[in-house]
Amino acid sequence: MTKSIDFIDKEKDYWGKIFTDITYAISEISPFVEEKDLMTRRYYTKVGILKEYMTKLNSSELDSKKKSFFNMFKDDERITNLQRFKQNNLSTFKQLESCSKCQCLNCSFECKFSSCSSCKEGSLLKSCDKDKFNVRTYTNFNLDLTNNDTGEANKYKVLAVVENCRLEKLYIFLENMYNPDDKLVLYYYPGIKSDDFGEITDSFEFDSVVQAYQESDY
Repeated sequence: MTKSIDFIDKEKDYWGKIFTDITYAISEISPFVEEKDLMTRRYYTKVGILKEYMTKLNSSELDSKKKSFFNMFKDDERITNLQRFKQNNLSTFKQLESCSKCQCLNCSFECKFSSCSSCKEGSLLKSCDKDKFNVRTYTNFNLDLTNNDTGEANKYKVLAVVENCRLEKLYIFLENMYNPDDKLVLYYYPGIKSDDFGEITDSFEFDSVVQAYQESDY
C-alpha cells in the first residue's frame, strides 16, 4: 500500500462517515423543514465543501492505483494537495465535524431556540429538550474574569452554556483552570466586543439550570 492510499483510506473512513451522516440527516428532515429554516443550519450550507473533498479523495485514489513507474513519485504531491484543500477550508471542516455530533443535525422540530446563530467554532448542542432548555458544550472556550469583590483575575474554562428559551436567557458554567473546585454559574450576555455576566439570585431558577446541565450527561 502506498503512502497516499493509506492517507486516503483514513480520510475516507473518517470524513466519509461525517459526510454520510450529514447528507442522510438532510434527506430525512428536508420534507418537514422549510428551505429558509434549512438555510440557517450551518451543515446544510457547508456540506458542499465536504462533498468536494470526498470527490477529490476518490479521484486521488484512482490516480494512486494506476500502475506506472512515475506514479510512485506523486505520492507526496497527492497528499499535499488534499491537505492544502483541507487547510484552506479548515473552519468548515471543524464546523461540520461539530455538526455531525450536534443535537440539531436530525431535528425536524420547529425550533424555539437560537440554535445555529449561537454556534461558536468547536461548539455543539449536547442536549435539547425541544421545549425549555438546551445545553451547548465547547472544546476550547476560555475566559479571563476578575472577581469584583477581591479584584483577583483568573482564567476559566467554559464547561457549557445553557439556554432557557421560555425566559430568553443564557447561563454560563465556568471552571477555574487552576482550581477545579472553583466553579461558577452566571447569567451570560454575549456581546460583539465583550461579554457580560450576572449573578443568579433566584434559587429556583438556579437549581433548574443546574439540573438541566447535569441531565445533559445522561
